[in-house]
Amino acid sequence: MDFFKQYKLSFEKAICYSGFRHGQQPGVSYPSYKEVKEDLLLLQPHWKYLRMYDCDEHAKTVLDVIRKENFDFKLMMGAYIEAEMNNFGCPWGGGVYDEEQLAANRMNNGKKIQRLIEWANEYPEIIFSLSVGNEACVDWTDHYVPVNRVVEFAKKVKQHTRQPVTFCENYVPWLNKLKPLAEVVDFISIHTYPVWEYKNIHEAIEYTNDNFKAVASIYPDKALVITEAGWATNSNGRGIHPEHVNEENQKTYFEDLMQWSEKNKVLTFFFEAFDEPWKGSSHPLEPEKHWGLFYADRKPKIAVKASDSYR
Repeated sequence: MDFFKQYKLSFEKAICYSGFRHGQQPGVSYPSYKEVKEDLLLLQPHWKYLRMYDCDEHAKTVLDVIRKENFDFKLMMGAYIEAEMNNFGCPWGGGVYDEEQLAANRMNNGKKIQRLIEWANEYPEIIFSLSVGNEACVDWTDHYVPVNRVVEFAKKVKQHTRQPVTFCENYVPWLNKLKPLAEVVDFISIHTYPVWEYKNIHEAIEYTNDNFKAVASIYPDKALVITEAGWATNSNGRGIHPEHVNEENQKTYFEDLMQWSEKNKVLTFFFEAFDEPWKGSSHPLEPEKHWGLFYADRKPKIAVKASDSYR
Protein backbone atom coordinates (compact mmCIF):
# COMPACT_ATOMS: atom_id res chain seq x y z
CA MET A 1 0.00 0.00 0.00
CA ASP A 2 1.32 3.46 -0.93
CA PHE A 3 2.03 5.40 2.28
CA PHE A 4 2.15 8.76 0.50
CA LYS A 5 -1.19 8.36 -1.26
CA GLN A 6 -2.85 6.97 1.84
CA TYR A 7 -1.84 9.94 3.99
CA LYS A 8 -1.77 12.58 1.23
CA LEU A 9 1.93 13.36 1.58
CA SER A 10 4.52 14.28 -1.02
CA PHE A 11 7.46 11.96 -1.64
CA GLU A 12 10.51 13.58 -0.03
CA LYS A 13 13.71 12.34 1.63
CA ALA A 14 13.76 11.48 5.32
CA ILE A 15 16.40 11.19 8.05
CA CYS A 16 16.69 10.30 11.74
CA TYR A 17 17.71 13.34 13.75
CA SER A 18 19.27 13.46 17.20
CA GLY A 19 21.24 16.60 17.90
CA PHE A 20 23.31 15.65 20.96
CA ARG A 21 26.84 17.06 20.61
CA HIS A 22 30.09 16.52 22.50
CA GLY A 23 29.37 16.69 26.24
CA GLN A 24 25.59 16.28 25.77
CA GLN A 25 23.41 13.23 26.26
CA PRO A 26 19.76 12.42 26.99
CA GLY A 27 18.75 13.07 30.58
CA VAL A 28 21.88 15.12 31.28
CA SER A 29 22.45 17.99 28.86
CA TYR A 30 20.44 19.00 25.80
CA PRO A 31 21.13 20.98 22.60
CA SER A 32 20.19 24.65 22.81
CA TYR A 33 17.75 26.52 20.57
CA LYS A 34 20.74 27.99 18.68
CA GLU A 35 22.35 24.57 18.19
CA VAL A 36 19.13 23.01 16.95
CA LYS A 37 18.60 25.90 14.54
CA GLU A 38 22.15 25.39 13.19
CA ASP A 39 21.40 21.69 12.68
CA LEU A 40 18.11 22.28 10.90
CA LEU A 41 19.70 24.82 8.57
CA LEU A 42 22.21 22.12 7.60
CA LEU A 43 19.48 19.52 7.06
CA GLN A 44 16.94 21.72 5.30
CA PRO A 45 18.47 21.54 1.77
CA HIS A 46 18.44 17.73 1.82
CA TRP A 47 15.51 16.42 3.87
CA LYS A 48 11.83 17.13 4.48
CA TYR A 49 10.91 14.42 6.99
CA LEU A 50 12.68 14.06 10.35
CA ARG A 51 12.31 11.24 12.82
CA MET A 52 12.80 11.92 16.54
CA TYR A 53 12.97 9.22 19.18
CA ASP A 54 11.49 10.68 22.33
CA CYS A 55 9.16 13.43 23.43
CA ASP A 56 11.86 14.97 25.64
CA GLU A 57 13.40 18.41 26.10
CA HIS A 58 15.39 18.07 22.87
CA ALA A 59 12.31 17.25 20.79
CA LYS A 60 10.40 20.16 22.32
CA THR A 61 13.20 22.53 21.28
CA VAL A 62 13.07 21.12 17.75
CA LEU A 63 9.31 21.69 17.56
CA ASP A 64 9.73 25.26 18.81
CA VAL A 65 12.52 26.01 16.32
CA ILE A 66 10.54 24.65 13.38
CA ARG A 67 7.47 26.65 14.34
CA LYS A 68 9.22 29.94 15.20
CA GLU A 69 11.67 29.85 12.28
CA ASN A 70 8.99 28.61 9.87
CA PHE A 71 11.14 25.73 8.66
CA ASP A 72 9.63 23.30 6.16
CA PHE A 73 9.98 20.03 8.09
CA LYS A 74 7.53 17.32 9.09
CA LEU A 75 8.30 15.15 12.13
CA MET A 76 7.66 11.57 13.04
CA MET A 77 7.52 11.97 16.81
CA GLY A 78 8.26 9.02 19.06
CA ALA A 79 7.87 8.08 22.71
CA TYR A 80 10.92 6.12 23.82
CA ILE A 81 9.37 3.48 26.08
CA GLU A 82 11.73 1.79 28.54
CA ALA A 83 11.95 -1.71 30.00
CA GLU A 84 8.82 -3.06 31.65
CA MET A 85 10.18 -6.62 31.77
CA ASN A 86 13.63 -8.08 32.17
CA ASN A 87 15.28 -9.44 29.04
CA PHE A 88 17.86 -11.95 30.18
CA GLY A 89 18.74 -12.62 26.54
CA CYS A 90 20.20 -9.16 25.95
CA PRO A 91 23.67 -9.99 24.57
CA TRP A 92 25.47 -7.16 26.36
CA GLY A 93 23.73 -7.82 29.68
CA GLY A 94 21.88 -4.52 29.81
CA GLY A 95 18.34 -5.84 29.94
CA VAL A 96 18.02 -6.71 33.65
CA TYR A 97 16.53 -4.35 36.26
CA ASP A 98 15.13 -4.61 39.77
CA GLU A 99 11.37 -4.49 40.33
CA GLU A 100 11.49 -0.94 41.62
CA GLN A 101 13.08 0.28 38.38
CA LEU A 102 10.63 -1.68 36.23
CA ALA A 103 7.70 -0.17 38.15
CA ALA A 104 9.14 3.33 37.68
CA ASN A 105 9.57 2.65 33.96
CA ARG A 106 5.93 1.55 33.62
CA MET A 107 4.81 4.80 35.20
CA ASN A 108 7.17 6.91 33.10
CA ASN A 109 6.13 5.14 29.90
CA GLY A 110 2.53 6.07 30.59
CA LYS A 111 3.57 9.69 31.05
CA LYS A 112 5.54 9.66 27.81
CA ILE A 113 2.59 8.29 25.86
CA GLN A 114 0.39 11.03 27.32
CA ARG A 115 2.95 13.67 26.35
CA LEU A 116 3.09 12.23 22.82
CA ILE A 117 -0.67 12.69 22.58
CA GLU A 118 -0.52 16.24 23.89
CA TRP A 119 2.25 17.28 21.49
CA ALA A 120 0.50 15.67 18.53
CA ASN A 121 -2.49 17.88 19.23
CA GLU A 122 -0.41 20.97 19.99
CA TYR A 123 1.75 20.74 16.82
CA PRO A 124 -0.50 19.14 14.18
CA GLU A 125 1.05 21.20 11.38
CA ILE A 126 4.52 19.78 12.17
CA ILE A 127 4.00 16.26 13.54
CA PHE A 128 2.77 14.05 10.71
CA SER A 129 3.01 10.63 12.40
CA LEU A 130 3.49 9.08 15.83
CA SER A 131 5.53 6.13 17.09
CA VAL A 132 4.76 4.44 20.40
CA GLY A 133 8.25 3.02 20.86
CA ASN A 134 11.58 2.01 19.37
CA GLU A 135 13.15 -1.47 19.27
CA ALA A 136 11.41 -2.52 22.48
CA CYS A 137 10.22 -5.99 21.39
CA VAL A 138 13.19 -7.47 19.52
CA ASP A 139 14.94 -10.35 21.28
CA TRP A 140 18.20 -8.47 21.87
CA THR A 141 16.76 -5.23 23.28
CA ASP A 142 17.84 -3.81 26.64
CA HIS A 143 14.45 -2.09 27.12
CA TYR A 144 11.94 -4.88 26.62
CA VAL A 145 8.24 -4.07 26.64
CA PRO A 146 5.66 -6.84 26.11
CA VAL A 147 3.76 -6.74 22.83
CA ASN A 148 0.36 -6.50 24.53
CA ARG A 149 1.52 -3.38 26.39
CA VAL A 150 2.66 -1.76 23.13
CA VAL A 151 -0.76 -2.61 21.67
CA GLU A 152 -2.34 -0.72 24.57
CA PHE A 153 -0.16 2.31 23.88
CA ALA A 154 -1.02 2.27 20.16
CA LYS A 155 -4.76 2.04 20.84
CA LYS A 156 -4.63 4.91 23.31
CA VAL A 157 -2.66 7.20 20.98
CA LYS A 158 -4.97 6.40 18.06
CA GLN A 159 -8.00 7.21 20.19
CA HIS A 160 -6.78 10.69 21.13
CA THR A 161 -4.90 11.92 18.02
CA ARG A 162 -5.49 12.38 14.30
CA GLN A 163 -2.03 11.46 12.99
CA PRO A 164 -1.28 7.89 11.82
CA VAL A 165 0.31 5.70 14.52
CA THR A 166 3.14 3.19 14.21
CA PHE A 167 5.81 1.34 16.19
CA CYS A 168 9.46 1.31 15.05
CA GLU A 169 11.17 -2.06 15.23
CA ASN A 170 13.75 -4.33 13.64
CA TYR A 171 12.22 -6.23 10.72
CA VAL A 172 12.48 -9.67 12.41
CA PRO A 173 9.75 -9.28 15.11
CA TRP A 174 7.29 -8.10 12.44
CA LEU A 175 7.56 -11.52 10.79
CA ASN A 176 5.73 -13.17 13.67
CA LYS A 177 5.81 -11.72 17.19
CA LEU A 178 4.26 -8.35 16.28
CA LYS A 179 1.27 -9.63 14.30
CA PRO A 180 -1.18 -8.51 17.05
CA LEU A 181 0.37 -5.03 16.94
CA ALA A 182 0.24 -4.93 13.15
CA GLU A 183 -3.55 -5.19 13.37
CA VAL A 184 -3.66 -2.02 15.47
CA VAL A 185 -1.09 0.38 14.00
CA ASP A 186 -1.88 2.45 10.92
CA PHE A 187 1.37 1.55 9.21
CA ILE A 188 4.35 -0.72 9.92
CA SER A 189 7.85 0.68 10.50
CA ILE A 190 10.88 -1.56 10.05
CA HIS A 191 14.63 -1.26 10.67
CA THR A 192 17.13 -2.93 8.35
CA TYR A 193 20.90 -2.93 8.92
CA PRO A 194 22.87 -5.16 6.54
CA VAL A 195 26.21 -4.14 8.08
CA TRP A 196 25.09 -5.25 11.58
CA GLU A 197 24.31 -8.64 10.03
CA TYR A 198 27.82 -8.97 8.59
CA LYS A 199 26.87 -8.15 5.01
CA ASN A 200 29.42 -6.38 2.86
CA ILE A 201 28.58 -3.34 0.77
CA HIS A 202 27.99 -5.42 -2.38
CA GLU A 203 25.25 -7.42 -0.62
CA ALA A 204 23.70 -4.49 1.20
CA ILE A 205 20.85 -3.08 -0.89
CA GLU A 206 19.67 -6.54 -1.96
CA TYR A 207 19.57 -7.56 1.70
CA THR A 208 17.55 -4.47 2.61
CA ASN A 209 15.15 -5.22 -0.24
CA ASP A 210 14.77 -8.80 1.00
CA ASN A 211 14.04 -7.59 4.56
CA PHE A 212 11.39 -5.19 3.27
CA LYS A 213 9.71 -7.76 1.02
CA ALA A 214 9.65 -10.38 3.78
CA VAL A 215 7.55 -8.09 5.97
CA ALA A 216 5.47 -6.63 3.13
CA SER A 217 4.42 -10.11 1.98
CA ILE A 218 2.87 -10.82 5.38
CA TYR A 219 0.91 -7.54 5.52
CA PRO A 220 -0.18 -6.78 1.94
CA ASP A 221 -2.88 -4.37 3.13
CA LYS A 222 -0.59 -2.30 5.37
CA ALA A 223 1.61 0.62 4.33
CA LEU A 224 5.25 -0.08 5.13
CA VAL A 225 7.94 2.47 6.05
CA ILE A 226 11.65 2.05 6.77
CA THR A 227 12.36 4.10 9.87
CA GLU A 228 16.03 3.12 10.14
CA ALA A 229 18.60 2.02 7.58
CA GLY A 230 22.19 3.23 7.56
CA TRP A 231 25.89 2.46 7.35
CA ALA A 232 28.51 3.19 9.99
CA THR A 233 31.85 4.78 9.11
CA ASN A 234 33.98 3.32 11.95
CA SER A 235 34.10 0.19 14.08
CA ASN A 236 36.29 -1.24 16.81
CA GLY A 237 35.10 -4.69 15.78
CA ARG A 238 32.17 -4.90 18.21
CA GLY A 239 29.37 -6.34 16.09
CA ILE A 240 30.66 -4.91 12.79
CA HIS A 241 33.70 -5.96 10.79
CA PRO A 242 36.00 -2.88 10.61
CA GLU A 243 36.81 -3.59 6.97
CA HIS A 244 33.12 -3.16 6.06
CA VAL A 245 32.76 0.42 7.31
CA ASN A 246 34.15 3.67 5.96
CA GLU A 247 32.85 6.85 4.33
CA GLU A 248 33.03 5.37 0.83
CA ASN A 249 30.80 2.44 1.77
CA GLN A 250 28.39 4.75 3.58
CA LYS A 251 28.14 6.87 0.43
CA THR A 252 27.46 3.79 -1.70
CA TYR A 253 24.74 2.47 0.60
CA PHE A 254 23.17 5.91 1.01
CA GLU A 255 22.97 6.44 -2.75
CA ASP A 256 21.71 2.91 -3.41
CA LEU A 257 19.09 3.22 -0.68
CA MET A 258 17.85 6.60 -1.89
CA GLN A 259 17.52 5.23 -5.44
CA TRP A 260 15.68 2.18 -4.13
CA SER A 261 13.41 4.35 -2.00
CA GLU A 262 12.49 6.62 -4.89
CA LYS A 263 11.96 3.74 -7.32
CA ASN A 264 9.69 1.88 -4.90
CA LYS A 265 8.11 5.01 -3.36
CA VAL A 266 8.93 3.88 0.17
CA LEU A 267 9.38 6.50 2.88
CA THR A 268 12.88 5.69 4.17
CA PHE A 269 14.53 7.42 7.13
CA PHE A 270 18.31 7.20 6.78
CA PHE A 271 20.12 6.60 10.06
CA GLU A 272 21.33 9.17 10.86
CA ALA A 273 22.05 12.89 10.52
CA PHE A 274 24.95 13.42 12.97
CA ASP A 275 27.48 11.25 14.79
CA GLU A 276 26.56 10.91 18.47
CA PRO A 277 29.65 10.71 20.74
CA TRP A 278 27.58 9.83 23.84
CA LYS A 279 26.46 6.47 22.49
CA GLY A 280 27.82 3.03 23.30
CA SER A 281 31.08 2.33 25.10
CA SER A 282 33.88 4.78 25.81
CA HIS A 283 35.98 3.37 22.95
CA PRO A 284 36.41 6.11 20.32
CA LEU A 285 35.74 3.67 17.44
CA GLU A 286 32.61 2.23 19.04
CA PRO A 287 30.32 1.82 15.98
CA GLU A 288 27.28 3.31 17.77
CA LYS A 289 29.06 6.68 17.66
CA HIS A 290 29.67 6.74 13.89
CA TRP A 291 26.44 6.50 11.88
CA GLY A 292 26.03 10.18 10.98
CA LEU A 293 26.18 11.66 7.51
CA PHE A 294 27.81 14.57 9.35
CA TYR A 295 30.52 14.35 12.02
CA ALA A 296 29.71 15.48 15.55
CA ASP A 297 31.38 18.82 14.73
CA ARG A 298 28.84 19.16 11.86
CA LYS A 299 31.38 18.73 9.06
CA PRO A 300 29.83 16.68 6.23
CA LYS A 301 31.02 13.22 5.27
CA ILE A 302 31.46 12.38 1.61
CA ALA A 303 27.90 11.07 1.11
CA VAL A 304 26.59 14.58 1.78
CA LYS A 305 29.40 16.32 -0.11
CA ALA A 306 28.56 14.27 -3.20
CA SER A 307 24.84 15.11 -3.16
CA ASP A 308 23.47 17.62 -5.68
CA SER A 309 21.94 19.83 -2.99
CA TYR A 310 25.31 20.27 -1.23
CA ARG A 311 27.22 21.39 -4.28
